[in-house]
Amino acid sequence: MKQALMEVMRMNRICRMVLVTCFGSFILVIFYFQSMLHPVIRRNPFGMDICCRKGSRSPLQELYNPIQVVFPLILTDILCTMDLNAEIGPQILELSNTAILHQIRRDQVTDTCRANSMSSRKRRVLTPNDLKHLVVDEDHEMIYCYVPKVACTNWKRVMMVLTGRGKYSDPMEIPANEAHISSNLKTLNQYSIPEINHRLKSYMKFLFVREPFERLVSAYRNKFTQKYNTSFHKRYGTKIVRRQRKNATQEALRKGDDVKFEEFVAYLIDPNTQREEPFNEHWQTVYSLCHPCHIHYDLIGKYETLEEDSNYILQLAGVGSYLKFPTYAKSTRTTDEMTTEFFQNISSEHQTQLYEVYKLDFLMFNYSVPSYLKLE
Repeated sequence: MKQALMEVMRMNRICRMVLVTCFGSFILVIFYFQSMLHPVIRRNPFGMDICCRKGSRSPLQELYNPIQVVFPLILTDILCTMDLNAEIGPQILELSNTAILHQIRRDQVTDTCRANSMSSRKRRVLTPNDLKHLVVDEDHEMIYCYVPKVACTNWKRVMMVLTGRGKYSDPMEIPANEAHISSNLKTLNQYSIPEINHRLKSYMKFLFVREPFERLVSAYRNKFTQKYNTSFHKRYGTKIVRRQRKNATQEALRKGDDVKFEEFVAYLIDPNTQREEPFNEHWQTVYSLCHPCHIHYDLIGKYETLEEDSNYILQLAGVGSYLKFPTYAKSTRTTDEMTTEFFQNISSEHQTQLYEVYKLDFLMFNYSVPSYLKLE
């Protein structure tokens, strides 16, 4: 009796192995015929002729259909171990949680645009000039809208690696000033209208955002408190001193290198400022730089989760195994505590007016009103 039971169990294991093998073979046959019917030239992300980077799936497909990415890995695991009880839940759960997070962020933008349609959609049609912040990566079918003071230097470095076709391999070997040379990256405004529309429809589009007032203080610290930024002092500092400072000295009017944060805020909320010209990109609102009410962004990364969000994007692009987003020293980074200190000397009236300028960024990207604000 015992021997008969052992024989039945042995036959049961054999049947299960045969079943899994047949199922796996069936899937592999499907993949084979798909590749025969739809051949794809595969490129190494850093060179033209090295095989093979990834399959035919684009980052957009990887993002919206994550289960199709996981399934072959699960199948391989089962076939290799012959373990029909292989735990696949955590893999799917992790991808599901990430997908849900980014869907929530997308929905937040959509809801804000809908609720503020009059102010967020001042223009129905974008012009090519509106697209100069959208960097295009043809090889990986991605578009990145860069926002100054939100790790854009490092993201431009990464994009130079991705689009350099072997010229670069390590983002941090690229000097910061070189990353900001416009000719080193191609932007969407350089394409024809049909080409623009095709890429906006077919490529994965992403941007990174930051708490608006923290970003603003970071821009002020970088552009007005550093002595080497003489071009900003001349162009903007002298103008701010002339408008906002009573009894300014001739030296201050000539150099513009000692702008106070209170004067900077007064300049931003002055209606005449934007009547004369648009804000500089370093303190322009994100919704004005990247137009999220007109362009559907597939991924909205946050400065607060910069490393995780960045590496997730690189994973979707198929380069995550050998290209990581650069880590950096945070000792000089503008923090929430610093921002609080800068706003201590700003009147509640000016705080309220400044919040109105950046209100859509707060709402659109789900940043709460800072506790240190004294809004009227």
